[in-house]
Amino acid sequence: MKPQPGSERIFVDASTDPLDGRVRWAPAKSLWLGGMTAVAIVLGPLLFTWSAFALFIVTSAITLCFGHSVGMHRRLIHASFDCPLWLERLCVYLGTLVGMAGPYGMVRLHDFRDWAQRQTACHDYSCHRAGFWRDAWWQLHCTLVLKHPPEFRLERRLADDRFYAFVERTWMWQQLPWAILFLAIGSWSWLVWGICVRVAVCVTGHWLIGHYSHRKGGQTWIIEGVAAQGYNVGIAGLISMGESWHNNHHAYPGSAKLGLLPGQIDLGWWLIKAFEAAGLASNIKTPDNLAPRPGSRRVDEPGTADAVAPRHRGSALFQ
Repeated sequence: MKPQPGSERIFVDASTDPLDGRVRWAPAKSLWLGGMTAVAIVLGPLLFTWSAFALFIVTSAITLCFGHSVGMHRRLIHASFDCPLWLERLCVYLGTLVGMAGPYGMVRLHDFRDWAQRQTACHDYSCHRAGFWRDAWWQLHCTLVLKHPPEFRLERRLADDRFYAFVERTWMWQQLPWAILFLAIGSWSWLVWGICVRVAVCVTGHWLIGHYSHRKGGQTWIIEGVAAQGYNVGIAGLISMGESWHNNHHAYPGSAKLGLLPGQIDLGWWLIKAFEAAGLASNIKTPDNLAPRPGSRRVDEPGTADAVAPRHRGSALFQ
């Protein structure tokens, strides 16, 4: 097997096929999110208090921004900046609390989907091509089982990390200490809103961003010859911590900055810049110091692929 371009963790051979597969119900995944959502729908309104709602907002913002966007996505998956190991682990732990998967699971899910979308064709599951409700069922309660999948090999730095291995084994249970704390401080309303409502909303919201950012929205760049394009979902720029600038991310997947154009709010980028100001982030990757993704071209420049806005490199466009 040989590594797939664009990912050092995905290895393919002549038989590897991103199309030949079946979507199957994933019991643990489905029961986890289904249980959280059921509690949120039934008990959330009954136990609503303003303090519980404030807890939901604050804990959602912290776990999504520090955790998922900066820790899991920009640092662990793409290595788009360097930081001390303790800070990386803290952010990744907070990302686990979002409730989607552990650190290894998140890397695997991302890399398999990214690999599939980079092919000339892929299964509807991998690029959110199914209709709204079918895609919701597939993404939130099922998994894609390919007949000839690629091989996933986690790099040794992560595979040998005992902290990450522990969090991976116990990622669902990591909610328990916080549930006990919230129950002790704010009774059942804090537990339901700080755990169940937060997990249900954040995980469902993550799917919604993924669904729409692969179907329609603004485009500045197109990637030639791939199965899926990314789109910018501007209305969600703030609440997604910058993750909804997905067209930008497809053009520059290694960039720590996702909101590349003026007016594109990117709270994750602001956090990384705060880390840098505090001396905690370095070697930050942006379009100013990254090569363009192969096959990329600006929508308003229909000429040569692989030339992603070269005239803007180092200009105010990416500041």
